[in-house]
Amino acid sequence: MGIGSKPQASFPRNLEIPDRSRLDEWASEGTVACVNSCSSIGIGLAGFGTVGSGVWNTLQRNGDLITGRTGGNVVMHIAKILVRDLAKTRSTTTDAPAEMFTTDWHALVSDPAVDIVVELIGGTTDAFDIVAAALRAKKPVVTGNKALLAERGPELFAISRETDTPIHFEAAVAGGIPIIHAVQASFIGNRIKSFSGIINGTSNYILGRMTDAGLSFAAALQEAQNLGYAEADPALDVNGWDAAHKAILLAALAYGFTVDPEKIHVSGIEQVRPTDITFAKNLGYVVKLLAVIREHPSGAVELRVQPSFIPQAHILASVHGVFNAIAVHGDAAGESLFYGRGAGQDPTASSVVADLVEAARTLRQPSGHRGFLPYQESGELLPVEETSTPYYVRFDVTDRPGVVAEIARILADHGIGISGTHSPVNPSNPDADFVDMVFLLHTCTFGKLQGALHAVEELDCVNSTPVVFRIESLA
Repeated sequence: MGIGSKPQASFPRNLEIPDRSRLDEWASEGTVACVNSCSSIGIGLAGFGTVGSGVWNTLQRNGDLITGRTGGNVVMHIAKILVRDLAKTRSTTTDAPAEMFTTDWHALVSDPAVDIVVELIGGTTDAFDIVAAALRAKKPVVTGNKALLAERGPELFAISRETDTPIHFEAAVAGGIPIIHAVQASFIGNRIKSFSGIINGTSNYILGRMTDAGLSFAAALQEAQNLGYAEADPALDVNGWDAAHKAILLAALAYGFTVDPEKIHVSGIEQVRPTDITFAKNLGYVVKLLAVIREHPSGAVELRVQPSFIPQAHILASVHGVFNAIAVHGDAAGESLFYGRGAGQDPTASSVVADLVEAARTLRQPSGHRGFLPYQESGELLPVEETSTPYYVRFDVTDRPGVVAEIARILADHGIGISGTHSPVNPSNPDADFVDMVFLLHTCTFGKLQGALHAVEELDCVNSTPVVFRIESLA
């Protein structure tokens, strides 16, 4: 028996769905432990793609389990489903009746049978309108839309505060990993000193294949697309912005103020070459797309996303494939690691359903506003120019005498120390006129490095913009 317009999946499958009097009778017989009210909560599902159908399947499979674990307080059913195209062929793993579907989001939000709205359509335009309308209708919202919250979150959280209606977004960060709940609840008594995380599975898979199989970036990306790990347009994954949107949400939760995406530093993996992977391995590092969020003694928050060298001995170095991991350092809890699948139908649906249960509990037993509310009007982001690490820098140069000396002179003029240089020979073309020149640089501010690199680019022997990787200690 599937989930239909009535809450069938939330009750024993051999029983018909009764009226309210029969629910009370069931409770007295012990079939369902009703503590307050067992009337079913209707869910409006905006989006029925991979994650949306996963939510349907999870509720169908585990509806009774959820009801039992919540003492009979959370009984849910899908009341209406919003899609863009009614004619599109749907997954054969779901049996949602045709009359449940609509292409009109107004009809979904305004439907009196819908108590909670789940936004899974993506984007930042229609999704914003749906979430805003739901909040104004005092219907709690569950969303997995990290771009929406990172870019238009301040507007939506203002509406949420005005209407005292929560937005839940566990699925927006790291798929099935319950990092949002942990930050909101488990770490509520901690001053969070830092997050360090691998929070984009596609880029992690690509870098892993470049490391393990020696593939080029293009070949590894194509493989990821063939396996369904990367979209046909993989831009947000490989340019770092998918991870950045997640990092913005984590920073806002931990430090209490909304973060302007235009004020953070984001660099992707498009320019990573096998040369970089090999060099890192020989030095005892691996290359990962790393999100770093760190509070400084001044109270300013450092937030950046970039490909980095991290020590092979660090636990984040062992995060392979499409998995995600986030290391959290709280002043009371110390170091904690959250690890799991960062995307995919079932892991992400798991997080959506967890938020649905939380939203349903709030409707059943109001206990104050759950979900994120900024608790500071403003905060300070540390300018990326003031952040400091050692660096690996690769220059594409013309192979002629004096190149190393010219670059070294400019670095010295800017007060940047050099710990090593190397010019690997391309075995397929040892007589090439152009080579990759690698410099390992001592710790300095990123602003100082940028100034030096701008001067280096003016040299006639330098053929392209230098490629920079940070060398992280993660101590």
